[in-house]
Amino acid sequence: MTQHRMSRRRIMKAGAAAGLLSALPAPFVARFALGQSAFDWKRFKGEKIDVLLVKNPRSDLMQAAEKEFLELTGITVSSEQVPEQQQRQKAMIEFSSGKPTFDVAHLSMHVQKRLSEKGNWLEDLRPMLADGSLTTPDLDFNDFGKAGLNFCTAADGKQNAIPTFVDYWILYYNKELFEQKGVAYPTSMDEVYTAAQKLTDTSKGVYGFVSRGLKNANVPVWTSWLLGQGVETVSKDGKLLTDTPEAIWAGEQYKRMNREFAPPGTVGFNWNECQTSFATGRAAMWLDGIGFATPLEDPSKSKVVGKVGYGVVPKGPKAQHSAIFGDGLGISRTSTKKGAAWFYVQFITNKQNQLNILKNGAGSPARNSAFANQEVVRESKFGKQWFDCVLESAKVGRPGLPVIIPVTEFRDVFGVALTNMISGADPAAELKKATETFQPVLHKSEQG
Repeated sequence: MTQHRMSRRRIMKAGAAAGLLSALPAPFVARFALGQSAFDWKRFKGEKIDVLLVKNPRSDLMQAAEKEFLELTGITVSSEQVPEQQQRQKAMIEFSSGKPTFDVAHLSMHVQKRLSEKGNWLEDLRPMLADGSLTTPDLDFNDFGKAGLNFCTAADGKQNAIPTFVDYWILYYNKELFEQKGVAYPTSMDEVYTAAQKLTDTSKGVYGFVSRGLKNANVPVWTSWLLGQGVETVSKDGKLLTDTPEAIWAGEQYKRMNREFAPPGTVGFNWNECQTSFATGRAAMWLDGIGFATPLEDPSKSKVVGKVGYGVVPKGPKAQHSAIFGDGLGISRTSTKKGAAWFYVQFITNKQNQLNILKNGAGSPARNSAFANQEVVRESKFGKQWFDCVLESAKVGRPGLPVIIPVTEFRDVFGVALTNMISGADPAAELKKATETFQPVLHKSEQG
């Protein structure tokens, strides 16, 4: 396979722009013996591995690359795509059984990081990374951005997975609607509110803002506002910060944006309903992950092709941050085919396959070098603004969910509080009740 080549200077420049997280421990720094032992892609020829994937455009690309992987290695891949929520349940059940049916799993590390660590689900990849007979000289581990590596690295330094994708939350905006109303892109979270006021025109069925209202799915919207206060939901010492004045402010922002300026029925919206509202021109702004951009630039699915703006989340009262989320590929600790599985992980996350994510508009890859490919930037249907938004968001990225074991329970409890706010409930009262409900769940999860 022909890899994209670029100068060291360009790679370093891309790396400086894209990997910039300090909220979590520094990842494993690769010190490999690559080239000292013969590496042979055919070493595990004839073996077959099973792979559990999440249903999304990136998994489509992974499956499309399986034929080339078979030709390169002689290893057969049997992969399955499962919708996200069901896939997480399947992974947890099978890993907990001690006998998972898959050798490799694609995990949402922003949700499953601590759970996988506590359950000892995944193989520590450091010994294989340091073995030149098992790791291709072309891996270039240090090309992976810090944000993705932090999600895939345990507190004790174990390299539990290789990052595949980092999602940055941004503010999509309809340039045409902004121009018609003479509204400039907001530079602060308060200006998001005033812009939404000006852009809302219910007589034309146009609403100033849309975001997730559905319980569980809606939590990252609230935490995005909270990051504008320079605060996350759980402190480094494990204390909940979910009913503080800053959290209440974020709850009030969530309430007023969704009650005053969102389309009817927003209380039941997940990302797909928000995407449809924006793609049909019914919403002027949409706060969500940058990985949802593809259909917006597809004429068969969107009425706003060529009108979409991609903006870094505006600054809040105390800080400016983009909520980030990350996926990774890990090898089951109980797999009997770890060598073949490791070859698959290396191949799927190589520079060309990561670049293909950008080429196909399937989101933002975990490798920095992909963003240094000027040809892809020029030819992309998303335009330079999309790429600039990714790189600028990376500079201010912080986790959008707490790095705890019961992340799903956290989203469930606080998701209900947020939907209640859309229905008119008081943010302070709802967050106090949710905090009291979740505190024992968090405490129990850290025991034993």
